[in-house]
Amino acid sequence: MQHIEHPLPWSGLGTQRTLSVFRFGNGPRKAYIQAALHADELPGMRVAVELKRRLQELEANGQLRGVIELVPAANPIGLAQMFQATHQGRFDFSSGKNFNRDFPNLAALLQHHLQEQLGDSASGNVALIRQAMRSALAALPEPASQLDGLQRLLLQHACDADVVLDLHCDFESVMLLYALPQLWPQLQGLAARLEARAVLLAEDSGGQSFDEACAAPWLQLAEAFPGKPVPLACLTTTIELGGMADTEAQRAEQDAEAILAFLADQGLLAGDWPPAPALDCSATPFAGAQYAYAPHPGVVSFLQPLGAQVNCGDPLFEVIDPLSDRRSLVRATTDGVLYARERLRFAQPGLWLAKVAGATAIRSGRLLSD
Repeated sequence: MQHIEHPLPWSGLGTQRTLSVFRFGNGPRKAYIQAALHADELPGMRVAVELKRRLQELEANGQLRGVIELVPAANPIGLAQMFQATHQGRFDFSSGKNFNRDFPNLAALLQHHLQEQLGDSASGNVALIRQAMRSALAALPEPASQLDGLQRLLLQHACDADVVLDLHCDFESVMLLYALPQLWPQLQGLAARLEARAVLLAEDSGGQSFDEACAAPWLQLAEAFPGKPVPLACLTTTIELGGMADTEAQRAEQDAEAILAFLADQGLLAGDWPPAPALDCSATPFAGAQYAYAPHPGVVSFLQPLGAQVNCGDPLFEVIDPLSDRRSLVRATTDGVLYARERLRFAQPGLWLAKVAGATAIRSGRLLSD
């Protein structure tokens, strides 16, 4: 195991933040796994603890068939953001930006450079594009902030990987995945191993999140150079490891083993691994997800459990104003799986309270919430 530490730019006087990367194995193929880019989403960090322990064992046993890079705490900036004993790890205190938005657009940086470079070999083009990605990121102007520096470091480590897994969670949630539709056939085994209850697919969900910053450039470059073979060379997904409180040791161990078995499916680990079980969910368009909001302030009572299959018109939650006694039922506007709920039980303006994964598109434009 190699431990790499990257100092972040623009640290406060007398302080220094670093990004830690743990590298295992060697070889031409590579997987990159990071956790807690939203620094208060701790299930991924807990799974990363198990992954690091197991990868050390597998490396010692000679079972690695490629490079695996692990970043257990992908956001040292957000880790330190505590306000009155409450962790605020989703938004950067300095800029107000979401830590998982506005990553550099690699396709835009590369298109002019690649104009005369691509050939007729798909594997040759993959190697060329990965080198160009690394060079383009290194050639960017000096970071204007710690957040800029952090995002570039993360993308530098991920841009040349064959597999990229970004570990997140929601407030209260089932296990689910986000991915490009074109990658779903290759990710079905991972979804099955993790016992996912929902999978949300979109080519561009808006916001240039980390997973799309890794995967979408290959799709965009293939469209920009239709006469040249440019495969989708980065198998990328965001994994929502349940809810923020789901940090139990047994669950983390199971999720880590599922991820390792998937890496074995991709040829990155040797040994005997159990076959993937049958897939127990269907992929649906991210545009088919209902974000349910309350019509007024009040105390919230959820009326459906997480993972419930609901039909259009079914009640999702009740909100009651304790002063005026106004009472409202908020219902599903689509058939689908109730895959996430807000952890707070008080309705506020603009705060979603429940999410339902439906099969029919009901939204357009920017699909991600901040």
